Amino acid sequence: MEEIRIFLGTIERVKNFVNEVSHLECDVDIVSGRYVIDAKSIMGIFSTDLSKPVSVRIHAQGAEAEKALQVVRKYAEE
Repeated sequence: MEEIRIFLGTIERVKNFVNEVSHLECDVDIVSGRYVIDAKSIMGIFSTDLSKPVSVRIHAQGAEAEKALQVVRKYAEE
């Protein structure tokens, strides 16, 4: 499992993030406080506080983990 901090902040970034993550074959979760949300769920993400960075957990190994990291790193905390 890999974990990285990201910032989604705007509706456009959320839409782009969900669109890209949805094409991955692995499970990806967003951790916001004590909540764990499926990163492929746009409604779940909108239920979080987008003004703060969140952690993303990638549940994959090998090539699929690398592919997922490349997608998620685009949204790394700024």
